[in-house]
Amino acid sequence: MEYVEFQRACKPFGFPMNKVFESFDTAVADIPDGATVMLGGFGLCGIPENLIRALVARNVRNLHTISNNMGVDGFGMGFMLEAGMIASHIGSYVGENKLLEEMVIAGKVNLRLIPQGTLAERIRAGGAGIPAFYTPAGVGTLVAEGKEVREFDGRRYLLERALKADYALIKAWKGDRLGNLIYRKTARNFNPTMATAAACTIAEVEELVEPGALDPDAVVTPGIYVHRILEGARYEKRIERRTTRQSQRSAELGDPE
Repeated sequence: MEYVEFQRACKPFGFPMNKVFESFDTAVADIPDGATVMLGGFGLCGIPENLIRALVARNVRNLHTISNNMGVDGFGMGFMLEAGMIASHIGSYVGENKLLEEMVIAGKVNLRLIPQGTLAERIRAGGAGIPAFYTPAGVGTLVAEGKEVREFDGRRYLLERALKADYALIKAWKGDRLGNLIYRKTARNFNPTMATAAACTIAEVEELVEPGALDPDAVVTPGIYVHRILEGARYEKRIERRTTRQSQRSAELGDPE
């Protein structure tokens, strides 16, 4: 079916045929103070760089963020932290951000750490309409404080609640005007699950194409989950921690690299 025919067929059902926003500023313009925001990424891989910059420019305050980690000082979510925009954060790892450590100790940011698998499943459950689930991760540790514990088949499990958000800011490799998304390798990470768990999902992509250009079998996030989509102008794609090894020739000569 041609794109124009598809538009005509879907019009009676009220489906938005073009979810493309003109700018990143307008895409985040209605995110209010105090909103709960999920941000995709793992380390600095697959983070919504342009959406973060636009949100920082708006200087929204008292945000409650959910992300695997808080980026690094001076980049990614580190920009949001430096701007004093974050009131609380839920994640699984924060070891690369010294400013966050200082702000948590000073009581300026409320931090809740969750085992990484539990975090992923809580987000997935939120998108699937599952209110809670049981997991053995964290039993007998500080993670279990204040949570219901039940025994199944001789093993104890914690009750964990699903996570949902007002907005999800995610990054994909390619997308079309209907919001269908394809991710690239490890940059996929938390982005697909977060796309399903928010009232409003905003996606930025490296390449924006017309409907029909994407291989349907390669689409990971169907457009029904995406409300706004934009093509990013530039991506730094920083490497969080670079580790290299000495070449065999240098090792033989005893030379450092």
